[in-house]
Amino acid sequence: MSMQNALLSTAKGAPFKLGTRPIPTPGPKQVLVKNLAVAVNPVDDAIQKSGFMSDPFGYPAVGGSDAAGTVAGLGEGVVNWSVGDRVLYQGYWPPDRATFQEYTVADADRIAKIPAGMSYEQAATVPLGLATAAVGLYAPFVAFGERCGGGLLAPWEAGGRGEYSGKPALVLGGSSSVGQYEGPAAIQLLKLSGFDPIIATSSAHNVGYCKAAGATHVIDYKATPYDELAKAVAEITQKPIPVVYDAISFPETQKAGWAILAPGGVMVVTLGPSVARAGEQTEDGKRLARVGAVIGAGPNAGFAARMYEFVTDMLEKGDIKPNNVELLPGGLAGLLAGVERSSLSTQGVSGVKLVARLDEGQ
Repeated sequence: MSMQNALLSTAKGAPFKLGTRPIPTPGPKQVLVKNLAVAVNPVDDAIQKSGFMSDPFGYPAVGGSDAAGTVAGLGEGVVNWSVGDRVLYQGYWPPDRATFQEYTVADADRIAKIPAGMSYEQAATVPLGLATAAVGLYAPFVAFGERCGGGLLAPWEAGGRGEYSGKPALVLGGSSSVGQYEGPAAIQLLKLSGFDPIIATSSAHNVGYCKAAGATHVIDYKATPYDELAKAVAEITQKPIPVVYDAISFPETQKAGWAILAPGGVMVVTLGPSVARAGEQTEDGKRLARVGAVIGAGPNAGFAARMYEFVTDMLEKGDIKPNNVELLPGGLAGLLAGVERSSLSTQGVSGVKLVARLDEGQ
């Protein structure tokens, strides 16, 4: 049995350590990807510290949700893909499908070709943040558990581009360390949907970053506390705000966003709801959507497969852009420091995504 290097958590609460595990075999309609660049997300720290979403699949657990590399093997029934194709994809919790390892299995209908001229490091910043923003805004508003999408018409669907022209939107945490790429991805998608103005909150040093993503106005949350946000938004537009995307989703940001949200509007949160129940409509018609960004299984699988038909085209046209990259030294082992920096408690990342190059030194 061929073995590979991987970062493994051997028990609930055990930190990731460099080890080995078998190279998985792709099943029907799956591909095997040789990972060349892997990105870090805050959820990775939760996997090692709390066993988040790892317990059902057993140990040792493998983290990682973002990767880019080359197709190394084809499962039965795979068409339109060849060994050697450059691809990006989103991993998730089963060990064979996570990305903190040299080889990962992915669904053939949920990978995308990397455009010419885009590096593996850049491509690895895209998948999870894009999926989180897209599912939150556009997946059907049908509750499954505590999660659902916002139910808007996606810009890749017929009539979706510019559908919401002239309507304002608010993104809380346009470059936050919690949201990482989610805030910028949400801004980019809202721009494709025609929203205007697009107002974002951010630290002062990330104003340019948010505007480059498509925000028309950026409010410094340090200068304007969230309990004063409604007044600041009203100075920008008097129109009702039908969409709020909260990439931070702490109680204070949810409270502020919910107060600003217009009756009949939808607010998307990425962490546990604290202002309303996800998937239900309040008396004034407000709806709260809580993102479930796993696209490898469950209700979001079909939505994600449809979105992935358009990911390469959107990247080639510049409709969506990769995140800023900070390269972690040390290859696969370098991800260990990145996991610590990206944790929700540390919040040591802003305006960039931490990426390791797995073939470093080879």
